[in-house]
Amino acid sequence: MPTNPKPKPERITGIRHLFAAAGYSIAGLRRLWGETAFRHEALGLPVISALFWAASAPLWAYGVFLILWLLLIATEALNTAIEVLVDHVSPNWSEAARDAKDLGSLAVMALLWANGVFVVYVLMRGFA
Repeated sequence: MPTNPKPKPERITGIRHLFAAAGYSIAGLRRLWGETAFRHEALGLPVISALFWAASAPLWAYGVFLILWLLLIATEALNTAIEVLVDHVSPNWSEAARDAKDLGSLAVMALLWANGVFVVYVLMRGFA
């Protein structure tokens, strides 16, 4: 028995679009909060900030770290979106689905490494 799909919502324009977009972003954040990896990455911001403070890191280091951390969060969100779409489109195991998920995971890992290398650099300079 076929199900009737929901009708496409009406397009929102103008100032209402700004509020709608903010709502979509908040909904995305709520969805991402359900991911353990995101919660761990979110915990990194205050922990690393405290370590930077203890190491008397310069202000520019906080700025660079914040940019790297935001890139990590954006990449985690895109990786989660890929996983959700792959699971929806390909509920059975497939090589293409595995590859898509693995590539998304690689993108997150690359940003984790970039964050880690920068944090180690700043801490080594601060505690040296």
